[in-house]
Amino acid sequence: MTAFLTAIATAVPAYAVDPLYEAKLLRLAEVLGSIHSLRNLCGERSDQWRDRMDSLLLAENPDPARRAKLIASFNRGYRTFNETYSTCTSQAIAAIDRYQIEGTRLSSEIVSGYGN
Repeated sequence: MTAFLTAIATAVPAYAVDPLYEAKLLRLAEVLGSIHSLRNLCGERSDQWRDRMDSLLLAENPDPARRAKLIASFNRGYRTFNETYSTCTSQAIAAIDRYQIEGTRLSSEIVSGYGN
């Protein structure tokens, strides 16, 4: 997924209005927040998923309103699982796997469909 986020950073230009891939990007932000919550719940003590969100924001260079929407999506994903799970369970681990697959797919679709 790191390679895809890097590709997004280099292939997708900043826009003054919401780009056509906005819905996918908002979902990707939510997925990153979900993974950040779940991975930390399951023992990973790292900010790598938040850092990936920061990289996405840096690459997009959104205006303040769009930036707020992207951050809200990340936070929604984080809060959803933070409120759902209090311990790492097999369901939480399965959710991590599903969200990592979805994040990779979304990143690939954004780059292949809207990259330079």
